[in-house]
Amino acid sequence: MIHIWGRLSSLNVRKVVWAAQELGVPFERTDAGRAFGVVHTPAYRSLNPNGVVPTLQDGALVLWESNVIVRYLCAKYGAPTLAASTLYPQDLAARFDAERWMDWQQTTLNRAGSPAFMQWFRTPAEQRDLAVIAQSVAATEPLLQLLDTHLQGQAFMAGDAFTMADIPIACEIHRWFGLPQAHPSLPHLERWFAAILARPATRGVLDLPLS
Repeated sequence: MIHIWGRLSSLNVRKVVWAAQELGVPFERTDAGRAFGVVHTPAYRSLNPNGVVPTLQDGALVLWESNVIVRYLCAKYGAPTLAASTLYPQDLAARFDAERWMDWQQTTLNRAGSPAFMQWFRTPAEQRDLAVIAQSVAATEPLLQLLDTHLQGQAFMAGDAFTMADIPIACEIHRWFGLPQAHPSLPHLERWFAAILARPATRGVLDLPLS
């Protein structure tokens, strides 16, 4: 059984837990980070020297970096004989299309949207900086429009099948749509996200309130 370290309020932990649930992989999870502590203990730092979550233990293998963990789980447990095999595309072009969107989530979408989330949910109201929120919105909305245009012609991020690419993007969109602010209409992105929420494996992950 694999072990996941990290609290479910973390976007990055949600990715990993959801991936494991999609694959039907049994796992144990230990709350860690923020109020739960753990991440600064010597024992945890021996697993993840960064002192952040998530961390995955699978036998002797220890991994950190959320999208890497998602890739690993999909590659190891999404065997071609399983229904989950589309999660990790076997065709190289399809696989690296998925990889591209996963990297884009971390390098571009997350960097744009995180400041607004931090202001709304991790900053006391009396210290909240509306200018930071406005800057984050201005950076994020063009990226959401890019996603909306991309999804106009296909069902999922990497084509007609649900893949590992949808997991990080959907976790990011779940967080953005949960912010208490106005959201422009994005019909193709909203259609895609509704299909994502209908997946049973998102239960206990994308149906949780933000915190």
